[in-house]
Amino acid sequence: MSRLFSDQPGDDGLPGAERRLAVLVLIIGTLMAVLDGSIVNIALPTIADELHASASTTIWVANAFRLISAMGLISFAALGDVIGYRGVYLFGLVVFTLASLGCALCDAMVPLIALRGLQGFGAAATLSVGPALYRTIFPKRLLGSAIGLSALVVASGMAAGPSIGGGILAVLGWPWLFAINVPLGVISYLIARHALPREGGRGGRFDIAGAVLSSISLGALVLAVDGLSGQGASAWAAPLFTLSVVAGVLFIVWQRRVAHPLLPLDIFRSRRFSMAAMTSFTAFTAQGITFIALPFLFQSIQGYSPLMSALLFSPWPMIVIAAGPIAGRLSDRFNPTPISTAGLVVFTLGMVSLALLGPTASVADIVWRTALCGLGYGFFQAPNNHELLGSVPRERSGSASGILASARTFGQSLGAAFVAIVLARAAEQLAPRAVAMTIAPVHLALWIGVGIGLAAIGISAARISMHRAG
Repeated sequence: MSRLFSDQPGDDGLPGAERRLAVLVLIIGTLMAVLDGSIVNIALPTIADELHASASTTIWVANAFRLISAMGLISFAALGDVIGYRGVYLFGLVVFTLASLGCALCDAMVPLIALRGLQGFGAAATLSVGPALYRTIFPKRLLGSAIGLSALVVASGMAAGPSIGGGILAVLGWPWLFAINVPLGVISYLIARHALPREGGRGGRFDIAGAVLSSISLGALVLAVDGLSGQGASAWAAPLFTLSVVAGVLFIVWQRRVAHPLLPLDIFRSRRFSMAAMTSFTAFTAQGITFIALPFLFQSIQGYSPLMSALLFSPWPMIVIAAGPIAGRLSDRFNPTPISTAGLVVFTLGMVSLALLGPTASVADIVWRTALCGLGYGFFQAPNNHELLGSVPRERSGSASGILASARTFGQSLGAAFVAIVLARAAEQLAPRAVAMTIAPVHLALWIGVGIGLAAIGISAARISMHRAG
């Protein structure tokens, strides 16, 4: 860890001593945003009961955050390129913290849903420019290690979310799930004002029309996926998907015509960038499938309790936390593409091993499989992110950062939708009267994840050939 804050002649970025506070700010902001994406899920039944709301209404406490966050990622990343990443990050912290305070004080469902959307708006600002800020804080020689640290923080938030949420809910009640963000947000903002680099943006106009079109396209896509998965109104899935495609096409046409585009499409001319983004999206889709399918496998089929299910899953994020910094250091020294490809191979083998689990698997049988997935994903994520961010000019870091965050968000959403569709279709056709009948759809979902993992390997392996040809 001390290597991250070392200095060498000719280093760009912040001096080593100044990096510590800047990194602390990014860690706090990222953890708050990632945790709030999942920490509330465990409290939804309690919130529904105390606020006298239906389950279908209460689910929007979770969905509003995810929807608004997804809609804002590209726009805030582009705004960071124009005015500077520091200003966007500070704005996001303020909005997120104030919205958290409002959520904690809410005593009605509609205001709570609205404030959760505002929370997602703030989270989009911090998450969209976070990776770009790492690039301005750290010298180029440490970029891989810095991105490994970023992956560690995200994995930590994902791993700790259910446990922290359950603990707070049991001891303090659901409003404290939001109130805990207030002191953290205030402290983070005060430090960030002095610690984050004051580099200005490239200037120029912000593409408001592009922001509107991209938000419509991305938001409609999230709602369409929810509809297909049974979380929303399935009758609206096709019109929403059509709206997403139309808005997306108009967005691309507009980006080619406008002088200062929201998302400069020329970054996709870099095959390194495009293939890294495609690899990231497919890998996160496979991960999303596994994250949703495993609780059904562990609890509904194998009979483990929710707490035991969480413990069986925990080796995955714990190994990611351990492997991420190592993979980051390796990607600083060697070509990151073979490292990330090897990680995908191990990750996919881990998914295969999980898909082969029977209804009576022991704890030991499960733990090594989830650990194998974590090992592979840990060695994939940081090197691939390094390749993606390192393949674009520094002034396009915001755009690359937004694409990276969007790949994660939409990949995981699509993965969750695949599982929901498979389980919903199975529920329509099969009566749950025997384990042998109910395990089949879960296995099918996991094998779909394996297939998508193989696709990710193919895309990533093609990059190795491309590097050799170049």
